[in-house]
Amino acid sequence: MLRQHVKDETVDLVYLDPPFNSNRSYNVLFKSHSGEESQAQIEAFDDTWHWSQQAEQLYQELVGGRSPIKVADAIQAMRKLLGTNDVLAYLVMMTSRLVELRRVLKPTGSLYLHCDPTASHYLKVMLDALFGPENFRNEVVWKRTSSHNDANRFGRIHDVLLIYGKSPSAKFNTLRKPLDASYVEKVYGRVDDKGRRYRLDNISAPGGRGPVYEWGGKTQPWRYTKEKMQALYEAGRIRLYPDGRAMINAYVRYLDESEGRAVQDWWDDIGVIAAPAKERLGFPTQKPLALLERVIEASSEPGDVVLDPFCGCGTAVDAAQKLKRQWIGIDITYLAVDLIQKRLLHTYGADIAKTYKVHGIPTDLAGAHALFAANPFDFERWAVSLVNGEPNQKQVGDKGVDGRIRFFADKDQFGQALVSVKGGKQLNPAMVRDLVGTVQQQNAEMGLLITMGEPTRGMVEVAKGSGTYVLPMTGNHYPKVQIISVADLLAHKQPKLPAVILPYIKAKAYVPDNQRPLF
Repeated sequence: MLRQHVKDETVDLVYLDPPFNSNRSYNVLFKSHSGEESQAQIEAFDDTWHWSQQAEQLYQELVGGRSPIKVADAIQAMRKLLGTNDVLAYLVMMTSRLVELRRVLKPTGSLYLHCDPTASHYLKVMLDALFGPENFRNEVVWKRTSSHNDANRFGRIHDVLLIYGKSPSAKFNTLRKPLDASYVEKVYGRVDDKGRRYRLDNISAPGGRGPVYEWGGKTQPWRYTKEKMQALYEAGRIRLYPDGRAMINAYVRYLDESEGRAVQDWWDDIGVIAAPAKERLGFPTQKPLALLERVIEASSEPGDVVLDPFCGCGTAVDAAQKLKRQWIGIDITYLAVDLIQKRLLHTYGADIAKTYKVHGIPTDLAGAHALFAANPFDFERWAVSLVNGEPNQKQVGDKGVDGRIRFFADKDQFGQALVSVKGGKQLNPAMVRDLVGTVQQQNAEMGLLITMGEPTRGMVEVAKGSGTYVLPMTGNHYPKVQIISVADLLAHKQPKLPAVILPYIKAKAYVPDNQRPLF
């Protein structure tokens, strides 16, 4: 997607949170593999990497001219150090993408790589080789949680963000946050006759580098010129001892003039999303919206382009939209793309769909055929998402069921329609009979067969003979089993179903600041 759709130097900020299974032990992580066939496309939420033919091909591309010389040297050195194992497979995958990400960054752009301590040191070596050590900006530590019970080790409670600029001119905005109440009480302990809290600050020149003159009976380097010192004194901002002698801590700094404390490289004020939080959408590696807002505000401006090449459930996309940035999100699974679109819909309303385009997902029958030919499992997931169903997480033991549609059957009862997807050219009535039998065996209320081609007359007859389902809540009748083609779904037709419960947790609607109540 980067090579085909994103031009050189068109992106202002890259944030990436690539998958990596840090919960595995190092012994398992470093287990070597050999002679392995090319691995299948990664399933949704799977973050395990193995050395394979695919990894070997990427490695050969990197050392064969697809990357700068220093990067090629670094990845070859990593192979000598690590061997052909899971860590090297991960580094090869990451390096090939980082090369492309640097290409698309503007000279004023920055890259934030979110990782954990398991691999951050290896990744930093590769980033140094790619961006140059002089363009390293920060290693930010994000404290995810207060405690974690880990056997035989200290609790692991933080992630790392490695920050690089494309050049020394990379954008950066100093962010500030309110002062802690305890700090205010301790430092701004003085109160003037108008009730304003203040502290007294040093007026001597830092390091002795300042104008030298006599002030209050003391001659030394001062922070300000004599003229400015006099003006500040007359304005009541410089204090003297009662006898007129100079005070070193003499400059009056009022609390209500403070911009707050500059954000440092230790982020302990944005915790992981708690399970019951409205923000949580069910994606296991979801990051807090506040974390992405901080990243985007620090290294971009409104109207800039933000890119997340591992966008998962779309937190970076959501934050960029909220902060009035343009955005590009890339993910390998149709499940993630479907989730992001529904997140945007729930958060910003139906009109949001008019503001972006989706590449790589079929929009016509030819695209559907191409997807099926490339990856039948992804085709099944895509088809299930068209009817607001929940696709299977894994392509094993599905017994002909590729997804489930859930709905309210009665006050405290849920019903489900089993979804079966057939992408092949050969269609026959036995497929419908199999679905009827599966619906009966699993005590499901309904069944839905999605076909690439138009169903045969015999299939339609079997479906009609399956009977009807009566929704207890309303008394409405629905076909027990029905068939719908991909062509109909692409034409925005839908099967006859009760009101469907969307498969993803509904995102909280966005309310602009100027429309929020004051109290």
